[in-house]
Amino acid sequence: MRNLLISSLCWNVKVGHHEHMETASETELKYDVPDGFELPDFAGEAGITSTGGAETHDLDATYFDTDELTLLRHRRTLRRRSGGSDAGWHLKTPGEGFSRKEHRLPLNGTPDLVPSELAGLVRAIIRRQDLKPIARLRTHRVETPLKKADGTTLALIAQDQVIAERDGQEQRWQEVEVELVDGSPALLAKVGRLLERAGARPAAGPSKVARALGNPQPSKTTKTPKNPVLAYVREQRDAITGFDPGVRQGQAEAVHKMRVGTRRLRSTLKTFKRSFGDAQEIGDELKWLADLLGEVRDGQVQEQKLLAEIEDGDRFAPVAARIREHLDAQVERGRAALDEALESERYLALLDRIDRLAEQQTTEKDLLKRARKSLTKADALLDQALADGIDHELHDARKAYKKARYAVEVFAPQAGKPGKQLVDALTDLQDVLGAHQDSVVARELLEEIGQGSDDAFWFGVLYGRQEQVGAETHAQLPPVVEDSRKKKLRSWIG
Repeated sequence: MRNLLISSLCWNVKVGHHEHMETASETELKYDVPDGFELPDFAGEAGITSTGGAETHDLDATYFDTDELTLLRHRRTLRRRSGGSDAGWHLKTPGEGFSRKEHRLPLNGTPDLVPSELAGLVRAIIRRQDLKPIARLRTHRVETPLKKADGTTLALIAQDQVIAERDGQEQRWQEVEVELVDGSPALLAKVGRLLERAGARPAAGPSKVARALGNPQPSKTTKTPKNPVLAYVREQRDAITGFDPGVRQGQAEAVHKMRVGTRRLRSTLKTFKRSFGDAQEIGDELKWLADLLGEVRDGQVQEQKLLAEIEDGDRFAPVAARIREHLDAQVERGRAALDEALESERYLALLDRIDRLAEQQTTEKDLLKRARKSLTKADALLDQALADGIDHELHDARKAYKKARYAVEVFAPQAGKPGKQLVDALTDLQDVLGAHQDSVVARELLEEIGQGSDDAFWFGVLYGRQEQVGAETHAQLPPVVEDSRKKKLRSWIG
């Protein structure tokens, strides 16, 4: 298969409290070519009308990795490059499918010190290993634009003469890269076919530096365990480490997903405690991480919900400003604490323990019984809460259903359609209970922020709205409870 990467989109993201980092998505085809290779004529193909205006660049890149080439084995490359139009620090990471993302920072004054922003994005992979120079690649590049009639560049073709240096040894080769700019995948495929007819061949490795280092084998992926509980534990481990970079970049969805992963894993350790022995300490550490994530996430959610109906210039504007100021400060404090935690030894030790947990074996029998027991307990708590009409009991029932749903998720794939339907029904029930609890928390928050305010009346109006939300969500409970208890959904669980 030819080396295919995907390129187009470019945007800026704020990393923690650092400067903005540029991030781009790439699409490239890479080919090895013989000495003296000449580009074929592309004019008249796939909307290409001209290939004039070639530019020449001399690029000098130093690549960084660990002694064990951990980044390369996880399909990542990190370099400091001078020359060309995008000189700087570049971290390339896998995207969806064949795509790759490139995270860029400008050159700094310390050529052998990887910027902390980039090192953080791979911290969950390298852990405590140092990043150091592993190879130097010098490339003489002739870059030819493929343009359509109106002058738009559809793609760029780079003819590269490469000199790679590693441990005093030198390698030389030539290759061609085709990168999409404003062209289509069909154009890329057409250009690729023309290059192959002219004598080009798919590149020997996924990247120049991989080729220079002998194309190290990727990190081995272990087979999915037959035990569904262990398989579920690994999924949550992968979620925690997988969303780590996005959390460091301040992505709200990544914070949410990583928090869910910690909660699912902690809940699984409790439900199936006989499978994992004494997991109380790791459960406590997962709660520590979830709480840090929650300080950021909860403030974001509450601000969105409380201010959803308030428009600029509205009579609630002073109140909205106060709410926003309070919650933004909470999120900022949480963000700072989370940034510090993610660089701590405590966090790395937790990741190590989760790895060991995910690889252990268990011989516990009748695991499904644990899920059944969790669901029965949640049902009983909710029935009592509805009978008593007490909010904190509804909240306890919500937490119990969350634990039960996670337990059901473990076995749902094996149960087929009924399993998925039960998970969906429990999710709907949990969402209603969650919306009710959010209204309770919102009322408490409004009381806290509005205390002693000159705008007490308008805080009271918002409080009343949240009371209405609480009443409406309470009224929505009976039908979703009934749906979640249908026999056809639960028969498989016993």
